[in-house]
Amino acid sequence: MEKDESVIKNYNLFDDKTLDNTIRPESIDEYIGQTDVKENIKVFVEAAKMRKESLDHVLLYGPPGLGKTTLAFIIAHELGTNIKTASGPSIEKTGDLAAILSSLEPGDVLFIDEIHRMPRYIEEILYPAMEDFSLDIIVGSEGNSRNIKIDLPPFTLVGATTRAGDISAPLRDRFGIVNKLQFYTVDELTDIVRRTSRVLDMPIDDEAAVELAMRSRGTPRIANRLFKRVRDFAMVKKKDTIDLQTTKEALKRLQVDEMGLDNTDRELLLAIINKFNGGPVGIEALSSSIGEEVTTIEDVYEPYLLQVGLLKRTARGRVVTDKAYELLGIEKR
Repeated sequence: MEKDESVIKNYNLFDDKTLDNTIRPESIDEYIGQTDVKENIKVFVEAAKMRKESLDHVLLYGPPGLGKTTLAFIIAHELGTNIKTASGPSIEKTGDLAAILSSLEPGDVLFIDEIHRMPRYIEEILYPAMEDFSLDIIVGSEGNSRNIKIDLPPFTLVGATTRAGDISAPLRDRFGIVNKLQFYTVDELTDIVRRTSRVLDMPIDDEAAVELAMRSRGTPRIANRLFKRVRDFAMVKKKDTIDLQTTKEALKRLQVDEMGLDNTDRELLLAIINKFNGGPVGIEALSSSIGEEVTTIEDVYEPYLLQVGLLKRTARGRVVTDKAYELLGIEKR
């Protein structure tokens, strides 16, 4: 009986975050999609290892969920080094950055997520660290301060952002490798779903895998999230394999339609149509009308709606397309 209770406790600790780490590929060959980016990084890493130098700093940008964090971990794995992680908003003081940089070992990878949200005065401390592997900091109080220079070991900074345009030019120019991540194809997402199925030991039919891929908005993170939720429905129905019928029923319950749109997508499009006559409408007004943050609309919802041609961005604001009217079954006035 005690043994059973122990198993249950361990299972409860195995939450979605742990699962995300479990299904994350570790090597460049396991990574599915982003073929050009992947192959180029493979060459750059191999060349750096041949020269016995640290890899040039890498900037990865694109919509959320496309694999920027995974690529950072893979780069460290391929280099055979450790990786330390931080996020732009969490680095508020020069001392925060100094502590991170001074803890690096030769060849380490430092991954900074949301690097565009790092304060500008922190960026200025980062410049010499990226260029000369040195850290210039001022210590002491006003009137009794002095400058200290600390030598740093060679390291590789991997920055990730959903907003490359918000990164200052001086910081962007210090990245030797800049890559944009694209939305995934249905075939690539189908392969990702199949791989997740194998890793989590929950078989899925080919038809069901394709259906999930088609509704995943071109995004691996969404594909994996939907897989886990569909798996829940299949387990409760006591199915050994996720089939097409279970997948469709689960996605209907989750209110994810054939194009991968959810309630917020539809609410956004309907708000522009019903409240603003189809647009154009400014992002601030749209944000207020549906109760979503501007950054959430711009980073999470807009990229896919633009990609599939349901929304247009003009100089005057957002405009719903004829395709959106047709999808929602609304006659354009």
